[in-house]
Amino acid sequence: MNKNLIVIIGPTAIGKTSLSVALAKHFNCEIVSADSRQFYKEMSIGTAVPSSEELKQAPHHFIQHKSIHESYNVGDFERDALLKIDKLFINNNYAILVGGSGLYIDAITKGLDSFPEVNTEIREKLNKEYKDNGIETLQSQLKVLDPVYYEKVDLLNTHRVMRALEVCISSGKPYSSFLSTTKKNRPFNCIKVGITADRQIIYDRINQRVDIMIDEGLINEAKGLYEFKSFNALNTVGYKEIFNHIDGEWDLDFAISEIKKNTRRFAKRQLTWFKKDIEIEWFDYMSNPESVIKYIQKKSL
Repeated sequence: MNKNLIVIIGPTAIGKTSLSVALAKHFNCEIVSADSRQFYKEMSIGTAVPSSEELKQAPHHFIQHKSIHESYNVGDFERDALLKIDKLFINNNYAILVGGSGLYIDAITKGLDSFPEVNTEIREKLNKEYKDNGIETLQSQLKVLDPVYYEKVDLLNTHRVMRALEVCISSGKPYSSFLSTTKKNRPFNCIKVGITADRQIIYDRINQRVDIMIDEGLINEAKGLYEFKSFNALNTVGYKEIFNHIDGEWDLDFAISEIKKNTRRFAKRQLTWFKKDIEIEWFDYMSNPESVIKYIQKKSL
């Protein structure tokens, strides 16, 4: 147990990548991404993958390693990432896990929960409901069947909303009732570091990031992926709104404003998820990396 997994957590656009690179250089270790949106090689601009310069400064894993045409879920990630972390610990006492996807962070640090089997008819019915009536209908059902999970899930992530509904309907119990509070033992020490800021600062940073994405070519990237818009990987903020613009439902300015609004909502839910974890030590986004390094050294085994 002299192995230490440094876990960098926080809302989108807060500066997790830059801090993780600084820590990786200090501890001479490698970075495992737990940002589920950054797994796919076809999606770059809209997922804010680390820049080529950041990727050069420290070895990264699970960045654009999959295609949107491949099936890849949190269970797959738990298996693959734990194997990678074990390998990284062979020659180093430190590794870094970074991301804003709370479920994927928890899969590595706490382990996944066991859920009941889902009737395929229920899945097919929910899929049809989604195609016929949109995500709002599923969101409303989840609010009734599991108000606890409704408050913390990314409501724009159709896959997760649908998965929760499948479990609720199949079992007759709330999805959240299957979320265990018992952690699985891991053969490493988790040192969790959260980055945060005042809400308005987070929102301003999100708005700026979206403007940069637009300038860098997000619209053309989305146009190139339009034929695959029904894929789960593309059912996410930044792409869905541009697809609505391409379909003629929204003008471009409104689509951009919706990306900003939905990303701000996503950040709020990220913070709600992470704030419940008492193991996280929070630092202001302007904190010097040295203060974070001192904390990590103090908590290291």
